[in-house]
Amino acid sequence: MAAQLVPTRRVRRVRAPRTLPRRPADRLKLFRTPTQKLTIVVLLVVYIMLPNLLTDFWLDVLARCGLAAVGAIGLNLLTGYTGQISLGHAFFIGCGAYVAGYFGVQQNLPLAAWLPLAAVIGAVIGAVIGPFALRLRGDYLAIVTVGLLYVGAHIFTNWTSVTGGHAGTATAAPVAIGPIDFNHLHAFGQIYTRRQGMFWLCWGVVAIVALIATNIVRSRPGRAMQAVRDQDVAAEVVGVSLTRYKIGAFAVSSAFAAVAGGLFGVVQQFVNPTDFGGAPGLVLSISYVAMIIIGGIATIRGAVIGAVLVVGLPQVIQHFSEQTHIPFVKSTTGGSGVLSVFALNQIIFGLLIIVFLLFESRGLVALFERARGYFRSWPFSR
Repeated sequence: MAAQLVPTRRVRRVRAPRTLPRRPADRLKLFRTPTQKLTIVVLLVVYIMLPNLLTDFWLDVLARCGLAAVGAIGLNLLTGYTGQISLGHAFFIGCGAYVAGYFGVQQNLPLAAWLPLAAVIGAVIGAVIGPFALRLRGDYLAIVTVGLLYVGAHIFTNWTSVTGGHAGTATAAPVAIGPIDFNHLHAFGQIYTRRQGMFWLCWGVVAIVALIATNIVRSRPGRAMQAVRDQDVAAEVVGVSLTRYKIGAFAVSSAFAAVAGGLFGVVQQFVNPTDFGGAPGLVLSISYVAMIIIGGIATIRGAVIGAVLVVGLPQVIQHFSEQTHIPFVKSTTGGSGVLSVFALNQIIFGLLIIVFLLFESRGLVALFERARGYFRSWPFSR
């Protein structure tokens, strides 16, 4: 019997959505979707225009948020991506600040020299501390890094030729790159204030550091760091060098912290050992841990968001307490109240850490991703 030929319908190929990468090479692109590209354009416009819209007070607050974001990105690479707990971050920030004071002020080196030098010195010190992470982990490693703060307090106090000792030292290092001086900006026939220049400098460095960190995370070293964080024994079995990546993570994190310290020095213009060593240094280090917890552990943008919130929120509360009356809060200008502004800031700071650790350990970024997923799948979302 002859076989009957049954006509078949031609199957139409369904194209993948344009927002998704079609080839493996597309997944390695830094900005893959039109939304991401539009976001970068919007941030660039905000970066250029914002100093013309805000007062010097708010520009100073945002500049401090920016330098904190640089240090938070470094700590997130170490803690969030590599799983190494550090409470000695303030020591490396202090090293960067004193590099700005010594090489920038005393030796009069330009910004293009002393800021990379701060990163190199921070990386070298971090590489020296890094081997402790090979034999210690968890609470034991945290205790070792706390000890680093007290060693740093002794060094900062007694190395008077560099740090000025208890009296402190000036850190108003030069911030000019060729003809562009961020202390005295002149562009398009307009003269800009120092606060405007510091805003552009700090957030320009944030963009560069975030780009470097993002490329580290999405490359082979970044994947190895996350493997060490998730299961270091299994990572070593498949060929990941624990020595290389644990020490490397400490070095990179310390380099970014030292850059943040250099920016802190030029914004503050004067530092002393009590800013970074001992108990005040421990408080500062815990603040950086809070930044990555609140913003989002193991995310670069989470570190930036957390830095803006942790550094900016107390300043916002302080400002509004002077302008209007906050119930139960005693303003700085006087009046009755149960809490001071400082106490209120500390309570909010502690509550934020507790709430995010208990209910959303992945921080604000996870909340944003959850909300975006809900609206994308609506009305089928639950």
